[in-house]
Amino acid sequence: MIAKIGKAGANTRGVLRYLYDTVRAKDHTDPHLVASFDGFAPDPGRDPDATLAQLATVLDLRVKQAGDRARDKHVWHCSVRAAPEDRILSDEEWAVIARRVLNATGIAPAGDPDACRWVAVRHAEDHIHIVATKVRGDLSTPRNWNDYLRADKECAAIEKEYGLRQVVRGDRTAAKRPTRAEKERALRAGHTATPRERLRASVRTAVAAATGTEEFFTILRDAGVLVDIQRFPSGDIRGYKVALADDRNAKGEPVWFSGSTLGPDLSYPKISERLAPTESAPMGRHSGRRRTAWQQVTDAVDQIPDVLDQADDAVGQAHITVVAETLDALPLIAPASYRPQLAQAAAAFERASRSRIRARHQQAQATRRAIKAIVREPAPKDGALLAILLDALLVAVVAAQHWHHNRQHDQQAEAARQAAEHLHAAYQAAAMQPLTVIQQRGFRLAVTVQQRQAALVRQALPDLAEQILTEPGWPALAATLTDAQKAGHDPTVLLTEATRRRELDTAASISDVLVWRLRGSAHLPATPHGLPARGSRRTPPATPAAQPAARAASDSTRRR
Repeated sequence: MIAKIGKAGANTRGVLRYLYDTVRAKDHTDPHLVASFDGFAPDPGRDPDATLAQLATVLDLRVKQAGDRARDKHVWHCSVRAAPEDRILSDEEWAVIARRVLNATGIAPAGDPDACRWVAVRHAEDHIHIVATKVRGDLSTPRNWNDYLRADKECAAIEKEYGLRQVVRGDRTAAKRPTRAEKERALRAGHTATPRERLRASVRTAVAAATGTEEFFTILRDAGVLVDIQRFPSGDIRGYKVALADDRNAKGEPVWFSGSTLGPDLSYPKISERLAPTESAPMGRHSGRRRTAWQQVTDAVDQIPDVLDQADDAVGQAHITVVAETLDALPLIAPASYRPQLAQAAAAFERASRSRIRARHQQAQATRRAIKAIVREPAPKDGALLAILLDALLVAVVAAQHWHHNRQHDQQAEAARQAAEHLHAAYQAAAMQPLTVIQQRGFRLAVTVQQRQAALVRQALPDLAEQILTEPGWPALAATLTDAQKAGHDPTVLLTEATRRRELDTAASISDVLVWRLRGSAHLPATPHGLPARGSRRTPPATPAAQPAARAASDSTRRR
C-alpha cells in the first residue's frame, strides 16, 4: 500500500472536481465518500441534492474564518493505493485506513476536536483520495511535517494487519524520479527517457571512465553534454550543472540539472571523493603476474563477495559502488549485441549502489583503477573473457542483493535482483560460442579421461555430481578439469572453492558456470590454446553516444 502526498494547493473545489469527474477521467467509476471529518459531509456522488460547491464550502469553513491567517495553499491531498494483487477492500475498511493515515500525519489526530476538516473519496476499487483543509478548529496550522514518512510507516503497518502485499520501501537515497510533465515532454520529443534520466546515465558513465575531475568534465563535453562549472572566489570548484543541447525551456534556454538533483551520489563533492587520486596498489593475490586490464577487473570483482562477507559496512558499500561503476563502464566497450542488456543491468543496479551507509571509497580504489583501465584497453579478441567477467559480476551483484537484504535495504535488494536478471541474459549470450569451442574439445577426450574426471567430480561435489554429469555442458567442464591438471592445479580444490565461495542458484547449467570459474581461478586461457571462440571478433566501434567518452578517456591517457 502506497500513500502519495501531492503539493499543497489553493483550490479545494478544483481538487474535488477532479475526484468526482467521470467524463475526462475514464477510470473514475462511482465516485463517493467513504468517510469524512464528522460523518455528515454532503456527498455529490451519492446524494442528488449535494453539489461540489456545497462540499467545498464545508471544507473551507475554517479557511474563511481564519482570513489572512490561513495559508494561500491550504489544501492537503493524499492518495492511498493498494497493490494490484491485493483483495478489494470495502468502503468501511478504506474509511478506517483514511482515519489512520490522517492520525499518523498529524492532519487529524484521533480524538482531537480541533482537527482539520477532511473527506475521503473513492472513485476506483484500488484506492482512495483524502482531501483536507489545513486550518484547525483554533484556526492554527496543523503540525504535519514529515507527513510522507509518517504515512508510509502507517501504510506498512496496515499491510501487515490486513494481509496485503508488503511493498518494498526505501530509505530516501533513491534518485529523484522524473515528473509526469518531464515524461510527456520526452515522448513528444521522440525520446523514451527523460532529459533527467539521460543526463544521469551520461554522468554515471563519465564517473566510471574518468580518472580525475577534469577528465570527468571533458568526457561529458565530448559526449555532447553542456557543462556549467560553479567556482568559489578562490577558484576551487564548488559544483556543476549539466544540460542537453536539445532540451530547452520556453525562452530557448537550456534546462540545467545540478549533479545532486540527478542522484544523491552525483554531487561534485561525492564525485571528487570517488575520483581522488591514490597511490598505486597491487591487485591482491595476482600482483606478481602480468595480466590484462580485463583480467585484473575480473580478479578484483571476483573478490567482492568475500569483501561483503568479511569487511565492515563502509567498505562493503564502497565495493558495491565499484560494482555499479563496472556495470556503467561495460556498455562503452562491450560488443554491440550485448549493450542493451548491460545498459539495463546498469540502470537497474543504480538504485542498489547507494544506501544510508557512507562508503569508504579509498578501500576500493584498486578495483576502481582496474575498471578505468578497461575503457582504455581494446576488448580482448578472446570473447570468452567477457563471459568470465560477466559471471564474476553476476556473483557480485547477487552478493550485493544478499548484503542489502540482510540490512533491510528493501529497494536496493530488489534493484540488485533486477540487475542480476539482465546480467544473466548478457552472460548467457556471451558464453554461448566460447563454450561450444571448449565443449567440442571435451567430446574428443578419451573415455578413460572422461571417466577419471567424472570420478573427481563425484568426490569433490557429491551433492551436485549427478546433475553436473547429465548436463550438456559436462564435456566442456571435463576439458577444463584436464587443462587445470596439466597446468599443475588440483581440480578437487578448484571445484570445492568455486562452489563454496559462490552461489549457483541462478545457474541454468552448473557445469557451464564452473567452466568459467575454474578457468578464471586457475588462469587458464579462456578458450583452449588461447584461440578465439568461433565467431568472436574485436569489439565493434562504440555507439555514437559512447564514442566521445571512450575517446576522451584514451586521449587523456596518451597525454599523460
